[in-house]
Amino acid sequence: MNSYLTSITKQFEYYKDLGDKTFNQLTFEELQFEPNTYSNSIAIITKHIAGNMLSRWTNFLTEDGEKEWRHRDKEFEDDFTSKAALLETWNKGWKCLFEALKPLSSNDLERIVHIRNQGHTVTEAINRQLAHYSYHIGQIVFLGALIMKEDWQSLSIPKGESSAYNKDKFSKEKGRRHFTDNL
Repeated sequence: MNSYLTSITKQFEYYKDLGDKTFNQLTFEELQFEPNTYSNSIAIITKHIAGNMLSRWTNFLTEDGEKEWRHRDKEFEDDFTSKAALLETWNKGWKCLFEALKPLSSNDLERIVHIRNQGHTVTEAINRQLAHYSYHIGQIVFLGALIMKEDWQSLSIPKGESSAYNKDKFSKEKGRRHFTDNL
């Protein structure tokens, strides 16, 4: 089970990295782009993810993950004044998450934590958050590619390069490693 904690930490790091690499390609104005009135900008999605992280991971083992001080509806209002402020919010959320994961041990994984009074094992709560964040970070990446068009720098195997990628992977000796190693 300690391998689960190592693996899940690497998964979260991977998704943070996808967001970071998307932010690096965009201006502040592009981060605020909304395709239509029913869609969220990258800035709003970022604010929502960070708000969720701060609520879920603050006192993770001892308090309900939906904090009284969280104002979820305000997370969907873009009040960022700069790209630096957006990145500060993004990084604050991730810092909270990683600081909550760091002290966990395999003995904690079957403990019960609550989110809106619903009990979850620690493993279930972690998996729930990974799925939630990867969903939204996928939106961030998609919007980034949509905005950048042909100038987008791919964050995965670029179109038409699967054969070369696989050739490289299969040229290496079989071994146990996390897929995010050497990205």
